Amino acid sequence: MDSPADRDTIAPEEQKPVETTTNRKAPFPRGFLDTISTGWAERPETLPDRREQSAWAARRRERVSAAFPGQRLVVPAGSLKQRSNDTDYPFRAHSAFSHLTGWAADSEPDSVLVFEPREGGHEAVLYFRERADRTTPEFYADASIGEFWIGPRPALAGVAADLGLSTAHVDSFVASDEDRVVGVDDELTRFVSELRLVKDEYELAQLALAVEVTASGFDDIVAELPRIIEHPRGERVVEGVFHRRARADGNAVGYDTIAASGPHACYLHWTRNDGAVVPGDLILIDAGVEVDSLYTADITRTLPVSGRFTEVQRRVYEAVREAADAAFAAARPGVPFRRVHEAAMEVIAARVAEWGLLPVTAEEALDADRGGQHRRYMVHGTSHHLGIDVHDCAQARRDMYYDGLLEPGMVFTIEPGLYFQIDDLTVPEEYRGIGVRIEDDIVMTADGPVNLSAGIPRTADEVEEWIARLAR
Repeated sequence: MDSPADRDTIAPEEQKPVETTTNRKAPFPRGFLDTISTGWAERPETLPDRREQSAWAARRRERVSAAFPGQRLVVPAGSLKQRSNDTDYPFRAHSAFSHLTGWAADSEPDSVLVFEPREGGHEAVLYFRERADRTTPEFYADASIGEFWIGPRPALAGVAADLGLSTAHVDSFVASDEDRVVGVDDELTRFVSELRLVKDEYELAQLALAVEVTASGFDDIVAELPRIIEHPRGERVVEGVFHRRARADGNAVGYDTIAASGPHACYLHWTRNDGAVVPGDLILIDAGVEVDSLYTADITRTLPVSGRFTEVQRRVYEAVREAADAAFAAARPGVPFRRVHEAAMEVIAARVAEWGLLPVTAEEALDADRGGQHRRYMVHGTSHHLGIDVHDCAQARRDMYYDGLLEPGMVFTIEPGLYFQIDDLTVPEEYRGIGVRIEDDIVMTADGPVNLSAGIPRTADEVEEWIARLAR
C-alpha cells in the first residue's frame, strides 16, 4: 500500500468541505490546502485476532439464513441522532445488528449487515464507512466523520478479520425494493427479536459481567451517601456516581438511571433526578451498567437514607421482598412466564388487604375479570426479558413472551414493588410517600432459576448492614 505522503495533493477546488456551520467557519487558507495531505507517516495495517463473540454471531446468522432462504435481508446499525444543532447523542448500534455481527460498542454509524442470497444459504456482508484517505477533504473538513475530529475509523480488512465477515464500503451498498429490512419487515423484526429469548454461553457471561460491574456501582452509591445527602440535588449525585462506574468499567449506563428519593420513588420512571436525598426517607435506585458488548444489567435497590428503616418502611420493604421471593420460587423450566408475575401479585394483594387498603378481599382483588384493586399500588409487571436490550425481545410474539414457557438460558428480571403516592387518600398517612422496588436479574437453568444479583444486599437487615459498612 502506498503512503499518503507519496501521493499528490488534490486541487483546492476539489477539497470542498462539508459545510454544516458556515456562519462560524473560517475558510481554509491556500497554504493549509496545499500541505494538509502531505507529511503523514504510513499507517501499517495490522490485522486483529478474531474477537470471541464472532463465532457466536456466526451461529446466530446461520439461524436467520435458514429461516429466510433465497431472500435478501438487511440489518441496519442505525445513524447518529441529533441532540441539538450540530451535536449528536453518543452512537449505539441497533441491538439486532450487534447481536448478528458481534460488533458492539465500537461499531460504526450507518453500517449495514446484508444477507446476500447464495446457493445453499446466504453470504453475510458488512458495509460500513471505512477510514478516510488523508488526501480527501473528509479527513479534515467533516466534523461528523472526519478522522481529524473523531479519531481513526476502522479499515475494511481489520473489521473483516475481527468479526469473520466479508466487508465493503457503505457507498457500495445498493438497496432493493425486494429487501427485507429489520425495523420495516414485521416478520424479520419479530424473528431476530425472538432469536434472543434464549441466551448462549457468551451472552450469559456478558450479563453476569454487567451485573458484577453494576454491583460495584451500587457500592459506590452507598459509600457516597453522606456526600449525596449534603447536596441540594442529591439524586443527581447518585446518578453521577453510578455513571462514573458505568463509563470506567463498562460502555455506559444501559438506560437512564432512576434515583428517586422520598415521594419521587412512587413515580415509576422518575429520571429527572433533581431532588434532595433526605435522612428519614427511602431512595429507590434503578440502574444498570451496559458493558462493552452492549449487554446490560437492570437492578433496583431501595435504601433507607439514614441507614435504618422505620417500622412502616420496613413493613412495606419486606412485603415487596416476600413478593420477589415468591416469584423466584414460581420460576421453573416449563412454567409459563406470566406465572412469575402472578406469584408476586398474590403476595402484594394479600399484604395490602391485610393492611386494610383494599375495598375487597385479596381473593376478590385477584379475580381476573372483576379484580385488580391491588394494582393501584403496583401498576407495572413483575418481569421482562433482559439482554442486549434492557427490555429485550420486545418484538417477540405474545405466545413466545408473556404466554411463553420458561426455558434454560432465558434471562429476565423479577421486580415487584409497592408505591403509595404522597396524595393517595386511600392509604393511611403513614404510608404516603413510600415507594419500594426490589429488582434482580435471573437466569433460568435446567435445575431452576439462579439470581445473578443475589450478592447485592436484599433483605432489610442486609441493606442496613450494607449502609453501616460502606457509608463514610
